[in-house]
Amino acid sequence: MTAAIRKARVNDVPAIYELLKTMAAKGLLLPRSFSNLYEMAQTFHVAENADGRVVGAAALQVAWEDLGEVRSLAVAEEYGARGLGRALTGAVEAEALRLGVARMFVLTYVPGFFERLGYGVVPLESLPQKIWAVCFQCVHYPDCKETAMVKLIKPRAL
Repeated sequence: MTAAIRKARVNDVPAIYELLKTMAAKGLLLPRSFSNLYEMAQTFHVAENADGRVVGAAALQVAWEDLGEVRSLAVAEEYGARGLGRALTGAVEAEALRLGVARMFVLTYVPGFFERLGYGVVPLESLPQKIWAVCFQCVHYPDCKETAMVKLIKPRAL
């Protein structure tokens, strides 16, 4: 890996915005506004290269009591295929575990990546918390082309 993973700071927001904007232009994720990114800065982890440049980002959104979401996973093109996406997803999952979240989900245009990380495809309807909190307001709803995927990260208590 060629970058260190750390919690995002507010001054990382412009770099996160540019990463997400670039990925959204390629149709790989949905864009997010500056306003939303500043509001949610504390939910992000970033990958920072040796020069201090943010070259990757991912966020944890807690959706419900036992359900979290990997959101806005993006890695700069020149840093692709170096394990940063995997490391960022791992950092988000580790934070979710620390918070007591048992299951993670993602809505993605790149399901193969998440399959390699142990996520399995599920119907979007199996995530009603996401549908009513976010999807219902999206311009792509109900014609979403993203694949819903879930991963158990912590066995449920008996």
